[in-house]
Amino acid sequence: MKGETVEEIAAAAEVMRALASPVNVTDKTHLVDTCGTGGDAAHTFNISTTAAFVVAAAGARVAKHGNRSVSSKSGSADVLEAAGVNLELSAEQVGQCVDQIGVGFMFAPKHHAAMKHAIGPRREMGVRTIFNLLGPLTNPAGAPHQVLGVFSAEWLEPLAQVLGKLGSRHVLVVHAKDGLDEISIGAETEIAELRDGRVHRLTVWPEQFGLQRADIATLVVTSATDSLAMMKSVLDNRPGAARDIVLLNAGAAIYAAGLAATLGDGVVMARAAIESGAAKHKLEALVTLSQKLAGK
Repeated sequence: MKGETVEEIAAAAEVMRALASPVNVTDKTHLVDTCGTGGDAAHTFNISTTAAFVVAAAGARVAKHGNRSVSSKSGSADVLEAAGVNLELSAEQVGQCVDQIGVGFMFAPKHHAAMKHAIGPRREMGVRTIFNLLGPLTNPAGAPHQVLGVFSAEWLEPLAQVLGKLGSRHVLVVHAKDGLDEISIGAETEIAELRDGRVHRLTVWPEQFGLQRADIATLVVTSATDSLAMMKSVLDNRPGAARDIVLLNAGAAIYAAGLAATLGDGVVMARAAIESGAAKHKLEALVTLSQKLAGK
């Protein structure tokens, strides 16, 4: 399969954005998405989905874009459905969620109708395609801030450049040395940071933020139910690798959203959001409001 260029990916993303059902959010000042490419084959629990509630609790608005599993044991849609979130909301209703409680979930097939034809072939192929790259680049709410995990370090700078072309303001594109498409608790993580139209590279590691390195094998799940249990343990502030990896990724999103001066400050804010119970409350609020809006 030939490699895609920055221009080709940006053009494809622009077409998908134009065809998407847009989610209107009243205030985009601190609007952020935590959507990765997936395809890292690590089968960890839904780290960026858990982080979304922490980020919202810290004061950002989160328009979380996601789908069911393609290669993992639990996609963001799978774990949220297991938690009781109604996925069948209209674009307008998702916007209401973001406006009213600071977090909403955009279930990709509801917003990218043309993409439903790709679901079957993607599953059958079982390999990474341009669609893995396009998902995180086509946020229907147009979130200008983002933490985007990628399955390979070769995509760090290209995707940061693509998001710059698409008008993003502050983005961290991340890939860990242990293969995770997240900021890892088990290894160094390489980051391409887009800010003020410029891209620069940096490397971070857990100890920088006072966190103990841990084997990511402890974060592996076999189902959406498993993933939900781990998500709830984090939101209940249970110490361990799961909570720590969420602190790292939520901290990055709080920083990208413009609420923290540094990634380290973001981690401190993330910890406070979990310890206060505010992050757990955001999940409960999304379950309640999504069911109410869906008329359930």
